[in-house]
Amino acid sequence: MTELLDQIIGRLHGLPPEQVAKIDAEIAAATARMPWIPNVGPQTQAYYCRADVLLYGGQGGGGKSFLLVGCAFTQHQRSLIMRRRYTDLGALIEEALKLNGGRDGFNGSAPPKLRTREGRLIEFGAAHHLGDEQNWQGQPHDGLFLDEAVQFAESQVRFLMGWVRTTDEGRRTRTVLASNPPVSTTGEWVIGMFRPWLDLTHAKPAKPGELRWYVTAPDGKDLEVDGAQPREFDGKTYRPLSRTFIPASVDDNPFLVRTGYKAQLDNLQEPWRSAVRDGNFMAARADDERQVIPSAWVRAAQKRWNDNPRPPEGVPMTAIGVDIAAGGADDTVLAPRYDTWYAPLVAVPGKDTPTPSSAAALVVQHRRDGAAVVVDVGGGYGGGVVEHLKGNGIQTVRFNGANSSTTRTKDKMLGFVNKRAEAWWRLREALDPDQAGGSPLALPDDPVLAGDLTAPTFDVGTRGILIEDKDAIKVRLGRSPDRGDAAVMAWSEGQAAIRRRMYDGGGGQHADGGRYGSSGSGGRQTQCNVGYAHLKRRRTGR
Repeated sequence: MTELLDQIIGRLHGLPPEQVAKIDAEIAAATARMPWIPNVGPQTQAYYCRADVLLYGGQGGGGKSFLLVGCAFTQHQRSLIMRRRYTDLGALIEEALKLNGGRDGFNGSAPPKLRTREGRLIEFGAAHHLGDEQNWQGQPHDGLFLDEAVQFAESQVRFLMGWVRTTDEGRRTRTVLASNPPVSTTGEWVIGMFRPWLDLTHAKPAKPGELRWYVTAPDGKDLEVDGAQPREFDGKTYRPLSRTFIPASVDDNPFLVRTGYKAQLDNLQEPWRSAVRDGNFMAARADDERQVIPSAWVRAAQKRWNDNPRPPEGVPMTAIGVDIAAGGADDTVLAPRYDTWYAPLVAVPGKDTPTPSSAAALVVQHRRDGAAVVVDVGGGYGGGVVEHLKGNGIQTVRFNGANSSTTRTKDKMLGFVNKRAEAWWRLREALDPDQAGGSPLALPDDPVLAGDLTAPTFDVGTRGILIEDKDAIKVRLGRSPDRGDAAVMAWSEGQAAIRRRMYDGGGGQHADGGRYGSSGSGGRQTQCNVGYAHLKRRRTGR
């Protein structure tokens, strides 16, 4: 549709001026009664886009808010336009009333709503706190429009998308997420949801406006599929939804391009300049000055993983961190690592591990090479898992973040308030690129893991380093940082477990039956990377 429009515009430019003026007059007369017409360029492309879920925007001034209101006035019968806070809805409502030609049909009582002359219903809503989005449960809309979408938590966005539907045969439904790039961890979900368009390093990058198809599998993960054909999982049929991203800039907005607004964008401070002026989704977010693990360190570790997406040859699985969710909305997560190389994390919905025995069975299924198993027992769920693993002859390490810590930072300058602070700081130290030889850690290219690891902040008090409370992180992210916790446990307590196993003369068994780690065993001696190899040399004298 947009390609045809571009061709028509190109032909018009070649006509004599008097013919162009005549056509302009005819178009003006034909569209005089239309409440809104999209700007030529990305806004028109977005208006006619057939994606079920569209991310539109990037740079400031690209006409994001106008697109949302315009679509509601011209394409949909029941629309919901939202901001994270009600106090931010003023400009959107004002624009809607202008298009409406006044306040006829408008009810300002919360939630505000407008009934247009054509009978369209436009509702304005907000979801400031997690759970507020549930106020819209059971209220279907054929158009969902979220302004500054990255200010919403991912759980809120996905919940609201679940009520996008219509009973009118032939009427399209759509979700439009209008936004600048995120400048905090809250909005980093957008990178994962639209990675083919936003991440230039993606294995299969997508062009702006190109449709890709996704289903949400029973485990809650998005799976890209080839086309719109229904897919079956566990006997249930799922219909894929299409997604795309269309970038827009102030240069595409004729109402702002001559106003000097670009100069205002140039004078923004970082990270807002990268986010609003440049529309850079991958580099806009600035780290908090008290962030435990810098984002650049995590990205570097993920690049090392992408450069070598398999465990080092001959290195066994050395530890596996286990964060338990017994039912509920969180995941049970396993973080296996092969010395300094982390395998892709295993995450299953908590409903699939409702009992200690089911969680223990998951560990047994994925554990290899006699790896040390580190189980979080702080929340009360892990204790039963530990007992079931012991019943299967598997020794475990109990991790309780509330326990006291007696160690200090690598430079011996600071202590830790508790074991949780110590564990997170140990991973920070291991990821530090300025250490001798650089950091050897390789982390899987998992956007949720990256978000978890870069979420916590810290404070330093008289008792030492204290990491931000987990409940506070959950409120900010809209989910539990369980992947980050599992990875942290696998490193911190995993190292201690390896050390104990090596000094005890114990070893483990490879999947092929060979032995490793036993001094003088006549079995196979593996060549390992930094951490494991260093400990082995101390034990064997090699």
